[in-house]
Amino acid sequence: MRVWTVSEEKAGTLTQCLGVAGHLTTEPVVHTIGRLAKWRRGLLSPYRRVREPEPDVVISCGWFAERHVARIRERFGGRPLAVHLQPPARPSAGVYDLAFVSRHDRMSERLEGTEYRSMVGVPHRITRQWLDERRPAARAQWLPAGDERPVVAMLLGGWNGAYDYDPPTIQRLVNTARQLATEGRVVLATTSRRSRPALLEALLRIDDPRVHVWDRTGDNPYRDYLAAADGFLIGKDTVTMHCEALTSGRPVYSLDLAPIEGERLEKFEWFHHDLQETLGLTRPFGGQLESYDYSFPDQAEAIGTAIRTYHAAQRR
Repeated sequence: MRVWTVSEEKAGTLTQCLGVAGHLTTEPVVHTIGRLAKWRRGLLSPYRRVREPEPDVVISCGWFAERHVARIRERFGGRPLAVHLQPPARPSAGVYDLAFVSRHDRMSERLEGTEYRSMVGVPHRITRQWLDERRPAARAQWLPAGDERPVVAMLLGGWNGAYDYDPPTIQRLVNTARQLATEGRVVLATTSRRSRPALLEALLRIDDPRVHVWDRTGDNPYRDYLAAADGFLIGKDTVTMHCEALTSGRPVYSLDLAPIEGERLEKFEWFHHDLQETLGLTRPFGGQLESYDYSFPDQAEAIGTAIRTYHAAQRR
């Protein structure tokens, strides 16, 4: 299939599009975009003279994508199947054929002309096969040959309007890393672009050879952390990291953070309640790490299959 992805360059939106597109084609056409003015349409559309062959499917994510998708469909007579990976905004009624909406966005308003499907969390590019194949080489970076000590990945983010990493939270996370190391585990800790400098500085001050913290120089070891880990501790501020870790089939524990009251907090708290209590996929971290069983279908693969089926039905 000829597939275009349309999203901002942010990892959180781009990885969703590419994760799904990877189940439809080996060579998606990637359009990274910004805000598009309302008047950029018709003769003034940035897609009026586009040279790429007409796509079969356009997959988008992010709030800026919708006007771009409307202009792309305008360019090709409305033919490409348009798929969005979050709730579309109100102005985009009729732009999308399919929208895949996470269960924690279940209350979002529905638009006429768009068929809605449910997904757990968000899709991404990590696969179980890749993690299993990469695991021996990843573990060898932090464990000597024959060393079977358990590895724990601490995946930490930053302020997101629902949670914050305030000083008491940072200190608690540092204490957790130290305690895990004292118990005989190897700890791999990483922060994100949203993280406060104070969080990384506090982690780097941990003087323990069993605690490895990425100092944000050199290649990002995040994917190797995913492959190497026997278990995960993840800040509640990130949906994507939880979903990527769940792909491994290994225990995923959520770390409490300083809450910021409001609608955004309610949505994130519903997400974590759903994962923990309804679906049995993750657990709250209370100081202990234990193994448990769960099944987490690959959301990107499931969405890709749904798109193929829908596209075939529309062509009959």
